[in-house]
Amino acid sequence: MARYTGPKTRIARKFGEAIYGADKAFEKRKYAPGQHGNSRRRKTSEYGVMLAEKQKAKYTYGVLEKQFRNMFDKASRESGITGVNLLQALESRLDNVVFRLGIAPTRVAARQLVSHRHITVDGKVLNIPSYQVKPGQIVGVRERSKSLEVIADSLAGFNHAKYAWIEWDEQAKAGKFLHKPEREDIPENIKEQLIVELYSK
Repeated sequence: MARYTGPKTRIARKFGEAIYGADKAFEKRKYAPGQHGNSRRRKTSEYGVMLAEKQKAKYTYGVLEKQFRNMFDKASRESGITGVNLLQALESRLDNVVFRLGIAPTRVAARQLVSHRHITVDGKVLNIPSYQVKPGQIVGVRERSKSLEVIADSLAGFNHAKYAWIEWDEQAKAGKFLHKPEREDIPENIKEQLIVELYSK
């Protein structure tokens, strides 16, 4: 259940992107954190660029180093493009699927809903955020949790049509994971090839 619990705005400013969603503090100060964050910075080395891309992916999906490395190793053993395999595995995490379905406003909130047993997979309560959802499985809200304000607020006006790999059933408050997303369908600004090059060194 380990996860990053530090200041999120600081991380967003470090990468220059609102990777945790809407953030008024980040919008106000989009430069790097620290005393010299707004001044000219030294050019980042090639290794530094690759490392930063890996860190950005980890923070975006809420995965710590050991778990991220294990996911990469598994992705590298699968057929296909390693970087795309990695992103597909991250997108298939249960907490991410809950977020993509609009059940939670952020991945952090989605992780909490899963951990607190508000989410079901194929009708059974599952409280493992890292669970890999498989094509054809149904991810939904537990019956007694459907009236939760945080879920209702998140679903209100959410556009479920924007993700081609999931199908939403409004009446059942559940979504079907149709297939792993293609790379062009994943909206995150992550250069996965840099991560592959980093781990290949």
